[in-house]
Amino acid sequence: MNGTTSNSHDRKEGGMTAKSVTDIPDKTRERRKEVIPLLQKAQGAQGYLSPEDIQTISRTLKVSENEIYGVATFYTQFRFRPPGKFNIKVCLGTACHVGGGQNFMEVMKTDMNLNHGETSPDGKFSLERVACLGCCALAPVVVVNEEVHGRMNRVTFTKLLESIDPPPPEEAAPATSESKG
Repeated sequence: MNGTTSNSHDRKEGGMTAKSVTDIPDKTRERRKEVIPLLQKAQGAQGYLSPEDIQTISRTLKVSENEIYGVATFYTQFRFRPPGKFNIKVCLGTACHVGGGQNFMEVMKTDMNLNHGETSPDGKFSLERVACLGCCALAPVVVVNEEVHGRMNRVTFTKLLESIDPPPPEEAAPATSESKG
């Protein structure tokens, strides 16, 4: 050696010194911090993320669409299809799971042919499974359009569904001319 000490920051890595790389402000890192807030804002505007939203965020932040999709698909809060008129969130956290929360998912599957992340063909219902809603004292819990319904069971859940979207009335029986008197 020539008698000088070598600083680890002076080593060459890919044509640049490690020190020169660390001296460059990381604008990309700063832009990436904005991905989730922009995804939330876009979804808040229309209830889901459209391909156009992803493209706009990508162009705004100068981050690839693949990277934006990667973030959005990692977090369960983001969806790529419009929610139904009645967005149903079923809590499956520990307290709700023990209390029978899975029964509500089964009701939606058997009665409406709807699974997690889906919207009914008529656009009335969408179903989400969530890890915890933070309402453990009310377990099991279901949220419909941000309204919390606690201490549910299969019967009360079915009644809730019927109350928010009642079945069409059956045709009334023909009136009779007999009077009770």
